[in-house]
Amino acid sequence: MKLPGPAEILRRSGHRADKRLGQHFLLDPSILDRIVASAGGLDGRTVLEIGPGPGGLTGAILQAGAAHLYAVERDPRWIEALAPLVEAAEGRLTVVPGDALGFDAASLETDGPISVIANLPYNISTPLLFHLLAQRHRFDRLVLMFQKEVAERLAAPPGSDGWGRLAAMTQWSCRVEYLFKLPKGAFSPPPEVESAVVRLTPRSAPEHPCSERRLSTVLAAAFGQRRKMLRQSLKPITPDPVALLDGIGIDPTRRAETLGLADFARISNALDGA
Repeated sequence: MKLPGPAEILRRSGHRADKRLGQHFLLDPSILDRIVASAGGLDGRTVLEIGPGPGGLTGAILQAGAAHLYAVERDPRWIEALAPLVEAAEGRLTVVPGDALGFDAASLETDGPISVIANLPYNISTPLLFHLLAQRHRFDRLVLMFQKEVAERLAAPPGSDGWGRLAAMTQWSCRVEYLFKLPKGAFSPPPEVESAVVRLTPRSAPEHPCSERRLSTVLAAAFGQRRKMLRQSLKPITPDPVALLDGIGIDPTRRAETLGLADFARISNALDGA
C-alpha cells in the first residue's frame, strides 16, 4: 500500500503547526531521505521518532525499510491525522500518545537496539536530549535535528566558545558528529533560526571513567560560573577546592572552559575518593 506523504496528510487534516509546541515540519523528500540515510541502513531495525507531526520523517523511515517505527506524539491532532499512514504501514508503525520527556524506551516491544531519528522541538530540545542520554544504553545511534547553535555546541571542542556542560556531558557519553545544516525553507512553517543535524553514537564505555552523576554535578558547578576560576566555582560542591585541585595536578586558577573531559573526570573521581 502506498504511504501518504506529509503534504497529503496536511491537506486532509487541515491542521497547522502549533508554535507553542515548537512545531516546524520537514516536507522536502530529498532532505528527509538524507536525514534518514544518516542513521545507516534501517532494514530490519527498530526506530524511535519523536514528534512525527504530519509524518514527513515517519514516511521516509518506513520507506527506508525499518522493521518497526514507534512515533511518540503529544499533540492529539496529529495522532488522528496519522491514521492513514498507520494503516498504510501495515503493522510497522505505532503512534504512541504522550510527552517524550516522560517516555521510557524500555516500554518498547523490542529486545534489540533502537535507532532514534527525530526533529526535536526547539523549545524542549536540551532537556529532551538529556532524557534520551539517560536511556542511551537502549540506543545504537541517534540522528537528531536541533537549532544550529545548539548542534554546534554539542560538537564544540574544549577551549572553544561553545564548550560547556551540554557539550561535555554529551561527548562523555557519546561520539558526536555534526553532519549538515538545513535550509529554513525545508520546514513548514520556516523557523526563524537555522537548523542542523547531529549524529550521536553512544559509547559502550566512557573514555574517561567516572560517576556520571558526579560528573554532572561537577560540570554544573564549573560552568554555572564559567568566568570564575575553579577555586571559586567549585566551592558549592567541595569545602576546599584548592586542596582538591592541587592534589590532582590541576591549577585552581584555571577556568572551566579550559578543561577537557579527562580533567573533569579526574575532579569527579577525586570528589568520590577514587
